Order: sequence, then C-alpha cells, then structure tokens
Amino acid sequence: MRKIIPTALGIVFPISLVLTGCGGDTTTSGATPPVTVAVTPTTPPPPPPVSGIVDFTTIDVSRLDNYANPVLPAYYDATVAPLDNTPNNNPVSDWVATLGRVLFYDKRLSVNDTTACASCHQQANGFDDPRRFSTGFSGTAFTSAHAMRLGNIKYYRPGTMFWDKRAASLELQVTQPITHPIEMGFDSAHGGINALLTKLAASTYYPDLFTLAFGNAAITEARIQQALAQFARSMISSASRWDTAYAQVFSATAQNRNLNAPLPGFSASEELGHQLFMTGPGQGGAGCAACHQPPTFGLAANSLSNGLDANETVIFKSPSLKNVGLSRAFMHDGRFSTLEQVIEHYNSGIQNGPALDNRLKTPGGAPLRLNLTANEKAALVAFLLTLNDGSLTTDAKFSDPFKK
Repeated sequence: MRKIIPTALGIVFPISLVLTGCGGDTTTSGATPPVTVAVTPTTPPPPPPVSGIVDFTTIDVSRLDNYANPVLPAYYDATVAPLDNTPNNNPVSDWVATLGRVLFYDKRLSVNDTTACASCHQQANGFDDPRRFSTGFSGTAFTSAHAMRLGNIKYYRPGTMFWDKRAASLELQVTQPITHPIEMGFDSAHGGINALLTKLAASTYYPDLFTLAFGNAAITEARIQQALAQFARSMISSASRWDTAYAQVFSATAQNRNLNAPLPGFSASEELGHQLFMTGPGQGGAGCAACHQPPTFGLAANSLSNGLDANETVIFKSPSLKNVGLSRAFMHDGRFSTLEQVIEHYNSGIQNGPALDNRLKTPGGAPLRLNLTANEKAALVAFLLTLNDGSLTTDAKFSDPFKK
C-alpha cells in the first residue's frame, strides 16, 4: 500500500510500501487502494502572557535573574546547610522569587497604595529602615518595633520570625504586615487579605506573573507567602570584606575552620576587632561569635535574652550582622543609634533576668562585664564594618523592578 508522508508544511505525499505478512508470504491478491491519512500539524504552545509584566516592570521574561542557584563560597558547606530554614514545600525557584520581588516593591499591597515591604526594608540600608520606627500607610502612625535587616534571613533555625519570634516561619510572617492596621492597612476594617487578593487580580500584571510562577492565575495568600519568602531567602550576603579575606584562609580541616586566622587586608584595628569577636571571654575576647555565628553571622538558635532590661522575660532574636554598619537603629526597639552604643551595652550594660543567656553571665551568675578598653571597643566597631556587603545592597535582582 502507499504510505502518506507529511511534510513540515502539512502537505502529504503518498509513496508505495509492500507489507509482509506474519507468515512470510509476499504475494498479493490484488491492488491495494491508496489510503490518505489526515495529518494535523503540531501546534506550538502559546507564548506565556507577558503584556502586563512588560508594560509595568523592567523584568526580562526571556532571561530571568538567578535566585535558585546562587554561587556561594566554599565555606557555605555542610556546616551551614543545617541552618537553612527553607521548608521542603517551598524551595526557591526563579519565577516564584521574581514574583516575590514584584510583590516586595509594590505599594499596591497597602490599602491606599502608599507603602510596600521595601518602604521599611530598604536595599541601600541593608534592607533595614534608617528610621527607628517605620511610618505606616497613613503617614501619621508608626510601628512599635524597628524593622529588621533581611540579609541571610535564610540561615536561622528554627526559622521563627519577628523580633519576638511569634511567627513560626517566614511564610507565615510575610503577610502579617499587610494585614496590620498601622503598617499596610488591610485589616478586617478594610476587607482583610481577601480585599488585597481581589485588588491584585484586577491588575494587568499579577495574573500573568502568578501564571508564570504557579501555572495558573489564581492569586491566594499562600502563594503570596511563598513568593515573598522565596525572594527574602534569596538575599544571601557572602561578598563582604570579611568574606573576601576569610575565603583566602578558610580551611575545613583547620582548628575552628581558621576563623581566628589573621585576615589579609585587614588593618590593625580591624584585626584586633576580629580576634575579640571570634575569641571567648575566658580567652581574652568578647565572645561575640558564640551567638552571632560566622560565616552567616546569623543568631545561634539557642540564644536567649541579651539583657537589655532588668528582669526581662521575653527572648528576642536578632537579624544577621551582615550590613550591620548600614543600620541607624539597633535592638528590637531601636534604642541604640550607633554601633558604639551597642558595644557599650555588651561591655558594661547587660541587665540580669530570668531569660538572660548563660553566655552573658559570669560563672557565678552575674551579668558579664567585659571591661574592654576604648581601643578594643573601637576595634570591634571597625570589625563590624567589614561585614558590610555592597553586592547585596546594589544587586539589580534585589532592586525595584517597576518602571519609573
């Protein structure tokens, strides 16, 4: 019989083909009429919807930024991996993190289009707020806690969020400011989170972004939480001056992984501060690294109160110390305005209380007094400034994606 061969243009041409029976008989009993087979050309999938994205943002949908597979230094190894609070059901992907970036910078997430996550977590300030308390959507009310830096937020176990650790995960934390009556305003009086979902669904770009991130245009609180959490966890700081210097001396098999080794390029004051930071009080240091653990400089999970107030019972966490030199307010209530004041607190101001961390106590249980010299305190400040990471504060993939 004749077989029909389709071409790339959908035109068919018959050719003759002799079929052999299973018994091996090659004779034919008569002419076989030609058979025409209708071939439907394969239709390529429609291009992804991008019109709204292109109209309002600078995102290049054909070449996404890399969030999922960052290149990290060798010392971000198996000793750091257990600190990662990424849940198994929300690993970072480029499209979902890109959606998170748009959400993070979009003032439409506030009830009156005045306030975004980035209003309080500003990239140039290490994703911190230079003000002690952040201004809410009304412009006249203020938060009661200082905004936290976001760099290396990924590296904190068990992953509880806010200063008082009231949110069990980053996913559960990220939408609470949106529904807060002072911060972004979508509280119950303004329709709650459902009012925001309706608002976003009516936009020209979010249906497209959610489709590209999740496969369909459904906009839900859970998906917003996933996207914002992925974007925030992508903010990894690994390119400070400390990182550059430590990479040259790091050894996985050396004592203390060479964290105490002299660092190339450091001034005498920076190196003194480095040694004080890494060395415990019993060995002549300040013991900072026992709680603020390198290389992420995130807080140790078992850290307790730092003795800000006498008889303190609430245990506050702290953000990573990366880019701490860019902050203008420190502690949960922003009570300190300089790093010098922070160092003096740990030097002479720790107050006793039932929640005070044992690392901040003497063997007899009294609050620790470091008795640092003026030179040593200045050296600790100099070292902390080496943790500033200009790559995180200037990286375009963490910047405002909206067209001006």
